[in-house]
Amino acid sequence: MKALDWIVADGLCETRPSAREWDLIEEHYYLHRFLTEVIDLLAQVRNEADEWDHLPQLRRLVRKLITNSYYVRTQRLEPCPKTGSSVLTLYDEIGYPLTVQNVTFAPGIVSPIHNHGTWGITAVLKGQEKHTFWRRSGDPDYPNKLEWIGQKVVAPGEVVSFTPDAIHCVEAISDEPTLTFQIYGDTQPQSRFFFERDTHTAKPF
Repeated sequence: MKALDWIVADGLCETRPSAREWDLIEEHYYLHRFLTEVIDLLAQVRNEADEWDHLPQLRRLVRKLITNSYYVRTQRLEPCPKTGSSVLTLYDEIGYPLTVQNVTFAPGIVSPIHNHGTWGITAVLKGQEKHTFWRRSGDPDYPNKLEWIGQKVVAPGEVVSFTPDAIHCVEAISDEPTLTFQIYGDTQPQSRFFFERDTHTAKPF
C-alpha cells in the first residue's frame, strides 16, 4: 500500500506530507475515538467555512484510523446491481454534522461530475480510482461552464482531501470492486451540485 496524501483545490491535485505509519500505530484506536478527535478538532474552528484549513490534521486522523481499525477497513456492502455502487453509513444520528461512510464501486462505474459543498477526505482501501478534476472556467455567460484540469489515479493507502470548491468525478478502474472510506464536513445543500458539461449547467445534488 502507498502512503501518499493529496489535496485538491481549484482543480489542482497536489501532494502533501504524509505521516509515517509507525508513528500512527496505537492500541485500541476505535472508530468512536476517531470521531471524537475529529469533532474536538473542528470545535476549535470559529467559522465553519474555515474548517477546511484543518485538512492536514484531518488527513492525519484519517490515516491513523485506517492504519489501526480493522473494522473500518473491512466494512462494506456489495455494489448494487442497478447502480453499481453502495454506501455503508458508519455513524449517524440526528444533528450529527459529519458524513462518515464506506463506499463501494463496481469495476467501470463512473460517478457524475460533482462537488461536495464542504471539505472531504477519501482513503482508498481496495482497488483503484481515477479522479478527473475540473474548475469553473469563469465564463460570465455560463457561470457553471467547466474546464478540464487533470487526472489522478489513487491506489490503496493513498488519502485525498478536497476543499469545498473541488469539482471532480470518480471512475473505478480495477478488476475488483473499489472500497473507500469517506468523511465529509457539514454539507450545505445549496452549495452541492451535479455539473452538465454539454449544457454548462449545475443541478442540486
